[in-house]
Amino acid sequence: MNEHLQPPQQQDQPGDEREMTPEPDCRPRFPGSGRLADKVALISGGDSGIGRAVALAMAREGAAVAILYLDETEDAEDTVRLVEEEGRPALAIAGDIGDEAFCRDAVAQTLKRFGRLDVLVNNAAEQHETDDFAQFDTAQMERTFRTNIFSFFYLTKAAMPHLKPGAAIVNSTSITAYQGHKTLIDYAATKGAIVAFTRSLSQALVDKQIRVNAVAPGPIWTPLIPASFGPEKVAQHGKSSPMERAGQPNEVAPCYVFLASEEASYMTGQVLHPNGGRVVGS
Repeated sequence: MNEHLQPPQQQDQPGDEREMTPEPDCRPRFPGSGRLADKVALISGGDSGIGRAVALAMAREGAAVAILYLDETEDAEDTVRLVEEEGRPALAIAGDIGDEAFCRDAVAQTLKRFGRLDVLVNNAAEQHETDDFAQFDTAQMERTFRTNIFSFFYLTKAAMPHLKPGAAIVNSTSITAYQGHKTLIDYAATKGAIVAFTRSLSQALVDKQIRVNAVAPGPIWTPLIPASFGPEKVAQHGKSSPMERAGQPNEVAPCYVFLASEEASYMTGQVLHPNGGRVVGS
């Protein structure tokens, strides 16, 4: 009996969606209903995985989309094409979100192209396994924090002058913020910081009528997985969830659409948990 949930495979960071077997399912599963009609969304890490699925789901709901990516040009081009197939315009911007100057420029490029900004999705992240904490690499830790949480501060600060009442910020945290992970300690720490960032920022912006929420995915089939783990661990990704499988990006993206839309008008400072059935603290 083959116990593999997907074939063993491995990639270098940050991972390439085209090289995954099978490729993640990112396309929206249901027709749109105009919940984000004429809105503009800026999504970090929007080239692949959850970010791509969010871009496509928001486009189907009527949003124009700008995506930020590091250097995965082919994946980014695919996302732009798929957004345009949904009938909405797309902009791809390459750069390092760990650089505050790039974040300011990315917001400026989005405004120049689309004239407004309504939804900010802080999503991009990196992770690296460390089996022995005594061998922990300080430079790696600093890099992980710069990508995973500093960028949230940078992009939000740059976006704030342009977000009007009714705007929404949606942050990607993780199940590891609640359960921890023995070989992803720095990654889990950044995801815990994102929960606190979300709750604190929601309080700071409630008077401005800007809502701030988060999504905490469990094991999802994205390029980050084969880029982070060895082949056999990749093959078992998702097995530990109650549903005994990895989730697909398009099973997570609806959470972001909901939190960005007026359907979530009475929600701020909250976290949704698409994780395959694992019950965690809120």
